[in-house]
Amino acid sequence: MDPNSLKLFAEVFLEVSTFIILLLGLFGLLIPIFPGLTIMWIATLIYAIIQAIVGNMTWVGWLLFAVITILMIGGNIVDNIIIAKHVRDKNVPWSSILWAFAAGIVVSLFFTPIAGMIASPLGLYLAEWRRLKEKKPAFDNTKAWMTGWGWSLAARFGIGTVMIAFWGLWAYL
Repeated sequence: MDPNSLKLFAEVFLEVSTFIILLLGLFGLLIPIFPGLTIMWIATLIYAIIQAIVGNMTWVGWLLFAVITILMIGGNIVDNIIIAKHVRDKNVPWSSILWAFAAGIVVSLFFTPIAGMIASPLGLYLAEWRRLKEKKPAFDNTKAWMTGWGWSLAARFGIGTVMIAFWGLWAYL
């Protein structure tokens, strides 16, 4: 293989593999505990490092990487804020919210992320049922958790899509 063909192959491989990891991170966001935005950011970090090593990193690339970094941080924070806000609007105490988060994390560690998805609202329901001594208000508060999770998913998916768009600008400009 001549050097130009090898260089072209390496560039195409880097861009295709980065794009595939970005898509895996984006669709991984459908699993609540999967750190999709962080995975996407790591892919762009590796892309930036490789581009810098070969001398292809410009100030525009660094600017777009900085924007992607801000989006990742904001997306990871907004996720929990949206869920907590929906539940706090129903006057659910922080102790019940923390039980729900803990249930999801612990069950996900020992079983699967899908089991963690079930454990979080179940943990909230049980904490609220214990606190309120009534099933209906506990269930209503759990519905608020699920609504918050849905809006959170939409927000993170939108942020992930914007991250891919910025990477696309960076990669192809």
